[in-house]
Amino acid sequence: MAGDQKGKAKAEQLKGKVKETMGKAVGNERMETEGRVEGAKGDAREAKEKAKDTFKH
Repeated sequence: MAGDQKGKAKAEQLKGKVKETMGKAVGNERMETEGRVEGAKGDAREAKEKAKDTFKH
């Protein structure tokens, strides 16, 4: 399960980065902001999983 969550975190980070980059490229501030938010969600999920791993061992 933890590996699945880590995969989701990486996917969210990647999706957010792509969306942010596309938003910048086409001049769409809303898309750019949505990308940053998705990336931040992925960062938070990754941090949570790292914290769980730290306390697990």
